[in-house]
Amino acid sequence: MRQRIDIDRVDFAVDEHIWGHRLYDEQLPHLTVLEFLGVLGSNLDSPLVATPSDKVRYRPQHQIRLRGLLFNNPFVEAIRERSITDDEKWREWNALFAQDAPKLGDEDMGYLRKAFSSFDDFAKTIELLRSSAFEARSNKRWSSKFVFPFGPDALFEDLRIESGGASNDRRFFARTGELLYLMLSRAARGPELGAQLSQRLFNRAAPMNRLVRALQGEPQLASHPRDVGYLPHASHPRFDQLCEDWLTILIKDIPTYDALEHLITSAGLNLLLYFLEQAKAQAGDAEPVEFVCEIVSKERTKVRALSGDSYQLNQGLSIKAIRASIEQARLLPEWEAASKSDYPDAERASIMHKLFQWPAADSDDKGMSGDKLIAELVELAISRHEQHVGKIHASWSRAIGLSSRRLARRTRYAPNDRLIKTLVMAIVNDRMQFDEFLVEAKRRYGIVIGDAEGSRLVADKKVDQEVLSENRAHLEARLVGLGLVRRLSDSCSFVENPFGFKGEENC
Repeated sequence: MRQRIDIDRVDFAVDEHIWGHRLYDEQLPHLTVLEFLGVLGSNLDSPLVATPSDKVRYRPQHQIRLRGLLFNNPFVEAIRERSITDDEKWREWNALFAQDAPKLGDEDMGYLRKAFSSFDDFAKTIELLRSSAFEARSNKRWSSKFVFPFGPDALFEDLRIESGGASNDRRFFARTGELLYLMLSRAARGPELGAQLSQRLFNRAAPMNRLVRALQGEPQLASHPRDVGYLPHASHPRFDQLCEDWLTILIKDIPTYDALEHLITSAGLNLLLYFLEQAKAQAGDAEPVEFVCEIVSKERTKVRALSGDSYQLNQGLSIKAIRASIEQARLLPEWEAASKSDYPDAERASIMHKLFQWPAADSDDKGMSGDKLIAELVELAISRHEQHVGKIHASWSRAIGLSSRRLARRTRYAPNDRLIKTLVMAIVNDRMQFDEFLVEAKRRYGIVIGDAEGSRLVADKKVDQEVLSENRAHLEARLVGLGLVRRLSDSCSFVENPFGFKGEENC
């Protein structure tokens, strides 16, 4: 029987048993990686070394002074432009900033005058860091906006700041980053990756981190450490693939800040695949996940319809998994044995409670028949699933540039340039024949583009081989335009990683 997990404020656990606690649609890949880095920053003594039986804890940073200066400080530019002395600028800015400051360690900002030689330098630093922030122009509250993770001082968690103080908010930091930490900890090469990340992303002496620290001053930490979320798998091929992808990206001769963008996209793609793979496994579907991708061109092709069908098929997988997870209770020996007991309904209610933490011990639902209990929980679980977890495929595929509605009436898979570049960074070390690149993209990520990868579709007469060959040619032309393919002849093309190229090869 499935092991019971205790999760605060969860009336029943169905999603959690399949995917963990928790994947969340509003925590997009960049927010997931930010939360992950916060966990990693608290575990730099043994980064990504935790075993499945270890309790991983972390103490996130709040950095209220930094985020206030960057995102709750609208008057700094106007004061900078005024024709008054530097002393007057500092005095006027201090008075205005104090009016809106939440008084959570930001009452005295006098340290800034020692950190910056002039008010102009201070204002330019804020302008620079704001320009690189995530969603700086969004309408999110200022305590839910994030600076680019230039170093350890730039990391902080999502907060809700009210008159009574600050508390962590689980809307944008919903624990998906905690699951990402556990996944990479449980990958075979996790400790190796942990060492790389610590070295590349946690250098306090890096110039941009020093600018961040000049604004923040001493770090502000959460009052107490906390446990990370729950991941139901001690190991998984997807964890290893994600880890391999990140290591491949990090060993390239690429600036750390550019590499981070590829890490975010890679994390989003692999987490999306984990979500869909787990759904298929739970529903008893052994076929691998596929993304039939249209490479957008000037002319509409039949691949567009196939790609839309592929999208819709994957969109429905998680609902099937929810239903299958609950209805499998009928297959348990204990379920059949309950029919021979004096109180079969009570026995089956007990089985459901052990499996799904439902119904509650004092619930009237305990008097329902077994079939009614299952039907009731399926309805409740699907309703809850559709609020957030069921939206993951749509929101994450769009966020990483895998899906689009551009030039089409419905959403389909049509990878953008950013995702294509990340695929090259993760797959190609130096150079690779174009056909081999397509095969590897299918093997690792289920991405179907050409006729060889889509042979099943051709055999099923869903599309002509010529149509997929044209789709393949469109990708090759796209890669040429991005400077990622070199054609040595009409029949010989190589995909080249610009950060790993070593020399010539012959066909």
